[in-house]
This record gives sequence, C-alpha cells and structure tokens, in this order.
Amino acid sequence: MYSIGEVSKQTGISISAIRYYDKEGLLPFLKRNESGIRLFDDKDLDHLELIECLKKTNMPIKDIKQFFDWYLAGDSTLKNRQALFHQGKKTIEEEINKLNHVLETLEYKCWVYDIAVENGSLDTYKTIDNSLIPDHIKEYMQKKNLPK
Repeated sequence: MYSIGEVSKQTGISISAIRYYDKEGLLPFLKRNESGIRLFDDKDLDHLELIECLKKTNMPIKDIKQFFDWYLAGDSTLKNRQALFHQGKKTIEEEINKLNHVLETLEYKCWVYDIAVENGSLDTYKTIDNSLIPDHIKEYMQKKNLPK
C-alpha cells in the first residue's frame, strides 16, 4: 500500500489532482485506513495511469468517470468501453498527424536557416544544388509547391 505522497512522487500526478480524481469517483477501489487516509495499491496506480492517458486524449473528466461507471457495471458495457478507447485512439492519431505536419515545417525551416546562417544570406538556399537538398526536404517542398 502506498500513501498519496508516495503515489504522487511515483506517478508525477499532483496530490491535489489525485484527491480530485478520488472526489470525482475515478478511483472506485481506493481504500482508506481507520483515520480516513487514502491507501493506494497497484490497481489504483493502474487506474491513475489510465486516467492520465485518457486526459491526454482531451477527454473530459465526466467521460472518464463514465468509463469507470461502465467498468463497474461489468461486461454488459464492453462495447461502450471499446468505443471510448477507439475514440481516444482516433483523437491521438489526429493529433500526431497534425504534429507531424508541424514537424515537417520546422525541419524545412531549420534547413533553410541552417543554410542561410552558414552562407550569410537567406536567399542562399534558393541557389543550392538540387543534389545537396535532403530527400525529406525535397518531398516537403514538392508537397507545398515551394520553389527551390
């Protein structure tokens, strides 16, 4: 069993956030000692990890609570829980796609400015030999219809 402080250190989740999750019913199996102090076991740590995972999909707390309600309701809610996870996965895939586009732009701009700084002029990249342009930069330029 772990104290709330130990759990906070172990997970990186603030004590106030853990208390909030408990208050909102997101830790349905959490035990307390005779003094009312929260006692966490490994299953509670797994639940906290899942809560943090679902939060990263921008899922509202009320929807995370719904998941735990479905979980407690048993197998009759398997399809609901499946749909929730598939939606979370879709959300993250869309975010990754957006971030990959951002990364491509930043890689291109880094390349342009690396060449500019190296040669003392922003226009230098426009005259660079095509064979010296990295393939991923060429692909980006073609995709964006950028002139060399």
